[in-house]
Amino acid sequence: MRVAVVGATGNVGTALLRALSTETRVTSVLGLARRLPDRTSEPYSDAEWATVDLAAQEPDEVVVERLAAHFRGADAVVHLAWLIQPNRERDLLRRANVDGTRRVARAAAAAGVPHLVVASSVGAYSPVDDDVPRGEDWPTDGIAGSHYSVDKAAQERVLDEVEHEHPQLTVARMRTALIFQADAAQEIVRYFLGPLLPTQLLRHGRLPLMAAPSGVRVQALHADDAADAYRRVVVERAGGAFNVAADDLLRGADLARIVDHGRLLEVPPALARPALSLAYRSRAVRTDPGWLDMAMNVPVLDTTRVKTQLGWEPRRTAAGAVEELLAGMGKGQGMRSTPMRPATPRPPTVSAIPLRGRESARIPEGIDRGLLGLYLSDHFTGATAGLERVERMVAAYSDTPFHGELAELAEQIRAERELHRSLLDTLGVPRRRHRQAAAWVAERVGRLKLNGRVVERSPLSALLEAELLRSAVLGKIGGWQTLGEHAEELGLDPAQFAELTDLAHRQLEMLDRFHEYVRRRAFRAGRPLGARDVAS
Repeated sequence: MRVAVVGATGNVGTALLRALSTETRVTSVLGLARRLPDRTSEPYSDAEWATVDLAAQEPDEVVVERLAAHFRGADAVVHLAWLIQPNRERDLLRRANVDGTRRVARAAAAAGVPHLVVASSVGAYSPVDDDVPRGEDWPTDGIAGSHYSVDKAAQERVLDEVEHEHPQLTVARMRTALIFQADAAQEIVRYFLGPLLPTQLLRHGRLPLMAAPSGVRVQALHADDAADAYRRVVVERAGGAFNVAADDLLRGADLARIVDHGRLLEVPPALARPALSLAYRSRAVRTDPGWLDMAMNVPVLDTTRVKTQLGWEPRRTAAGAVEELLAGMGKGQGMRSTPMRPATPRPPTVSAIPLRGRESARIPEGIDRGLLGLYLSDHFTGATAGLERVERMVAAYSDTPFHGELAELAEQIRAERELHRSLLDTLGVPRRRHRQAAAWVAERVGRLKLNGRVVERSPLSALLEAELLRSAVLGKIGGWQTLGEHAEELGLDPAQFAELTDLAHRQLEMLDRFHEYVRRRAFRAGRPLGARDVAS
């Protein structure tokens, strides 16, 4: 049995690869993703791989045929790909998620695949105001305030159309609760929490207090249990909808016992939503208020069908899955794929070198405190300017094939900036805030260059920005190497700076490819930067 998995590098995809590798009836697995994982590490090493961009701005027929070529000979296609970020770009999310599902379904039918298994969600269901468990016959019209829920409901309509147009194709819809595992910790932090929330405190124990909307209740399951349900659906060629969740339902008090010491601050939903909206608008968190609307209104899932028809039973509790996730957040845990990558960089790790007798700043005699502080402050300033520039590029180049990689680069530089901030605090040297302010002003003044265009984006801007960022990353490599050279004297972990140097080399490789892409288009009259050609 051959199985093709679209979106095989994410939370559920990684767990499904583990599950399929132990299934004797599955003889081969093809993983498809926009960005390939480290194919030398498990579970990714057990699959064949191909790249796919479901949101490609190409005619549907072109993308469908490309997918169909990969699907031919497969006994089942499992569609897991779903874009969560960039959360503010609704057109891109709709194109990737709803239109992407349509492309996958059409390709499966065109390739003669007999079975299509699609990741739906509890979020597809219509709202309720009680805790009565609902079966798979509950309406799937979504929750209007949540764009995720609206798109999941639209995905269900796509599958209705596919079943009507291709009755020979068996379609399964996996309507799961929240899915957690330790290895998904950093993926969830990046997609939902953001850099300002103190997840690093989890390294030192539980939080002192948890705030939650009054009346909240959460269904969840472990990723390995979700993968087991997918595995059973695949090998049994089951069709229809399946609710999947662990047996325990977590309320506010249960979450408080897991997250902290049982101290719960209940917030009325009428206050919680404006507070979340403000945090989202200020970019303190990446979760928009629609996620709260969905959390407060989705039904409790009745999982009778998946248990009786497929013999599935959860091996972990929802509470256990949440506990494992929190432990993973504290450690910065992850896997060797782009969505699942661990925290990079991690918070500065102080080595086991004894610190007694040192001054509180941990800078030994023989190292000039002033020069070291100036050096670290300048690199912090560079990270500030680099973050401003790359965030602008993410917004400006959403219609290029490099949008996802630029967004990933922004996340990495943001984390590096926080690492520099932590280093300055750890070593007790001043930040020299006037330098960061000057860098912020200089970056914005730099945007005033017209580059030959007044009211529209110039391809020349992308070329110059790529060249500036490449130069900045080369300088950053030198910075990490220098800090690595002195790490032991400062009581820091040299291996961490070696990791950061490797990461910077990968960033440079991506920027080289982006530069190649934009330089082909920089001087072409009338050619949009996002337009594709054969060489792309």
